[in-house]
Amino acid sequence: MKITKYGKNLKYTYMKWNLLILFMGLLLLPGIVKLESTGDNLFHIFINGARMGSVADPKDAERMLWEARREISASERGLVLMDVEMTYVGEEVLYGYVDDSQEVYGNILQALRAGVQETSVLSYTLKMDEYMVNLASMEEMEQLLQAVISKYDSEGKFGVNIVQDENRLFNVLTANAVDRESQSQEQERLAEREQQLFPEAGIQAELTRLFAVDMEKEEKDFGDYDLGILSMDFAEKVEIVEAYLPQSQLQPLDRAIEELTVEQETVGLYEVQPGDTLSEIAIKVNIPMDDIVAMNDSLDDINTMIRAGQELVITVPEPKITVERREVNYYEEIYDAPVQYIDRDDWYTTQTNVIQQPSAGFRKVVAQESYENDKLTQREILKEEVVMEAVAKIVERGTKVPPTYIKPISGGRASSGFGRRKAPTKGASTYHKGQDWATPVGTTVVASCGGRVSKAGWGSGYGYVVYIDHEDGRQTRYAHLSKILVKAGEYVKQGQKIALSGNTGISSGPHVHFEILIGGKQVNPLKYLK
Repeated sequence: MKITKYGKNLKYTYMKWNLLILFMGLLLLPGIVKLESTGDNLFHIFINGARMGSVADPKDAERMLWEARREISASERGLVLMDVEMTYVGEEVLYGYVDDSQEVYGNILQALRAGVQETSVLSYTLKMDEYMVNLASMEEMEQLLQAVISKYDSEGKFGVNIVQDENRLFNVLTANAVDRESQSQEQERLAEREQQLFPEAGIQAELTRLFAVDMEKEEKDFGDYDLGILSMDFAEKVEIVEAYLPQSQLQPLDRAIEELTVEQETVGLYEVQPGDTLSEIAIKVNIPMDDIVAMNDSLDDINTMIRAGQELVITVPEPKITVERREVNYYEEIYDAPVQYIDRDDWYTTQTNVIQQPSAGFRKVVAQESYENDKLTQREILKEEVVMEAVAKIVERGTKVPPTYIKPISGGRASSGFGRRKAPTKGASTYHKGQDWATPVGTTVVASCGGRVSKAGWGSGYGYVVYIDHEDGRQTRYAHLSKILVKAGEYVKQGQKIALSGNTGISSGPHVHFEILIGGKQVNPLKYLK
């Protein structure tokens, strides 16, 4: 009995020590900690709903999140946008299992990388009117603008200067072209002036200035002029701003250069100058005459008469950016003397007469010229030596504005036009020499243009008819009338009531027949109506 009881006590003692040792071992295992009872003391961390691990203090998780953000941003060039939301659930426990900090940090880092939406890189945006381009660096921006300048600067004399725009509150840069050599010389002059102990002033400075002016007034020979580009700059205001943009929005440099330098067709207007002909205009604008006719509804063919002040639509090849420059150039050239005009007040502006044909001359010149891209906008001859004198073209021209023509009735339906047709009724012509408008009998007919009535009465196939002679030598005819309201020899004004429409003569129905004659020959009247 005693042995049995002793064995039981021994077994009980052995079990107590084992439990104590096991409990102490659990306390010493990593991650198992005794937590103070102060409310929630164990926190389970989640990012975008996924569990990252457990920590004793949420500030530890916030530090890990910040460090993970920093690590990702350091590995990327630019601004990283992430879709990240960190939450945690707390609980109060006596003993809790805390995850290894490196493991939790790794989980957070992996979750942040998965949550990266896009990376925006530091880039530069060029704005000019409605045009905009995004480039990856300031170096590329300089190369782009330099390519624009170099297209017109074969000597490489000018460079691009990008500076802060003093007129803007925000960080906006502006670009302009600078003469590298002149800029360097100016810097040297300023440095020399600063080093002078006694700079010129008063009477000495004034004498130096007057001497320089006298030197400029001296007659120069051709070899005394400095030829080449004097100045160059962008016509439009060029602005450059920093921006963080996705890589997909950046444009390759070579494509940006092509966009800014390649010429594209742009609609423009050319104002006809006195003495211009369509063939001369075609040479000036470098567009074939047939193409000019096709672009302008006012031109029927290449023989259509044009007048000074008339505007013609033309397409002009132009790049997106305009470079203005001034040059001094030497030429040995064939030249034309300016056209000399003799005004005739009793002639219409459509009348001209050449009384002396021109003859080209030959000369040597030094000229200062202004350009917009390749277009010459201004020319001033600085020195000229005529080898052979040019003979001017002398032209007589009219100054009177020619009369205009209006439709002789209000409304009406165009029923038969000018030209060949199938005869609408027996006895009618198969070549129609006017314009017909179908209209009820009794419609008011007015004078298309002011003039003298040369005929008013019966006109055989025309029925009742009125003829009016006009100051420009043209004649209008109004036929198939029901009633005539004017007499031969009477002078009528434009728009004055002269008759009522009818259905007389050889007619297929109530209408007005209208003709315009030039030099006694009928022409299509619709081409002359205002």
